Amino acid sequence: MKRILIIALTLIIIGAIGYGVFYIFSSDPKIASGSGNQDSGQPVIISDNQVISEWREENRTGVSAETGLLKSWPAEGPQLIWSNITLPKGNSSVTFGNNSIYLTGNDDKNDILIALDAYGKIKWQTPYGRIWNESNPESRCTPTVEGDKVYVSSGFGDIACIDGISGKIIWSVKASETYKGKYGPWGIAESLIIDGDKLYFTPGGNETTTIALNKNTGELVWKTVSLGDPASYSSPVLVEYPGLNLLVNVSPRYVFGIDASDGSVLWKINHRAALGKKDTTDNGQIMCVTPVYSGDKIYVTGGYDHGAVMINLTDQGRKASVAWTDEVLDVHHGGVVNVIGYIYGSNWLSNGDGNWCCIDW
Repeated sequence: MKRILIIALTLIIIGAIGYGVFYIFSSDPKIASGSGNQDSGQPVIISDNQVISEWREENRTGVSAETGLLKSWPAEGPQLIWSNITLPKGNSSVTFGNNSIYLTGNDDKNDILIALDAYGKIKWQTPYGRIWNESNPESRCTPTVEGDKVYVSSGFGDIACIDGISGKIIWSVKASETYKGKYGPWGIAESLIIDGDKLYFTPGGNETTTIALNKNTGELVWKTVSLGDPASYSSPVLVEYPGLNLLVNVSPRYVFGIDASDGSVLWKINHRAALGKKDTTDNGQIMCVTPVYSGDKIYVTGGYDHGAVMINLTDQGRKASVAWTDEVLDVHHGGVVNVIGYIYGSNWLSNGDGNWCCIDW
C-alpha cells in the first residue's frame, strides 16, 4: 500500500507542479517576457521508448512506463537541469520523438507547435490553427507524435499534421467548422488519437459526434451519427478487443463507445441520468477527464459536483452498463490514475479548494 501511495502521489505532485509553473509563468509579465532562464549546460535524455508519444502516455493511463526514476526526492527537490520560460503560453503536456520535445502554446491569433532540443532551446515554432479567443484562450492540445509526424488540434477545432523534423505543415483541416461542430464556453481541448491509418476527433453538434480522418491526408474516413451533444473537453481512449477497436469518449450527457472500423455507435450511457442529475446538454458542466480503462471497465468523472460513473463492458466491448456511481471524486481538472486497483485524483469543492481522494477500482 505504501508503494501505491508513493506512485500515485508522485504523479499527482508532478501534475500540480506543472500547473503551478504554467500559472506563475503566464501571470508574471517579467517571467513571461523571458527573463530568468536557467541552464545547467546539461541535456536531458529524450525518451524514444514508444511508437506513439501522446497525451497521458501509452494507452492514455497517466502512468509512465519509464524506469530509473527517483524513488524518493531529496528535501531540496530534484536537480533542475534546465528551464525555458520564453515559450508561448499554453496548457500542453510534453511529448517526444525525433530527438525533440514537443508542446503547444499560442500567440494572440494562432495555436503553435513548438519543438525543443535536449537543452530546452527552441528548434522551430509552427502556427497551425486558430486559438480559442474567449475564456481561457491558452492552448490545450498535447501533441501526438508518431514517427516523423506530429498531430495537433487548436482551441477552435483546426487539425494539422506537421513534419516533426522540419516543422512544415503537411496537411490541415478546419475540422470543427467543416463538420459543423458545437462546443462549450471554453472551446475545444482535445488531444488527438491515432489508430492505424486513422485519426479521431470529436466536433460534436447536430451533424456528427466523432469523425475519423485519414492521418496521411486529412480526408474523411467516416463520421458517426450525432448524439445531439456538443463536444466536451475530454480526449478519447482506445480499447482493443479481439476483432474490435473500441473508441470511448464522453459528451455533456453521454459516455459512449464507437466501433473504430466504421464509426457505428455501439452503446451510449447517460452519465447524468445515472447520477440523478438534470438531463441537459449544457457544456458549462466540466467533463474534461479522459476515461480510464482497465479490466473490462471504464471510469469517467466530472467536476462541479457532477460525480463519477463506472461502466461495465461485456460482449467484448460491444455492450455496456452502469456498475456503480460515486459523488465524492468529482474531478474538475488533472485527471485520475488507476494504480494496482486504486483510483487516485482530486475532487472539486470550489475552484480554489478540493481534497486528494483514493477509491477502489
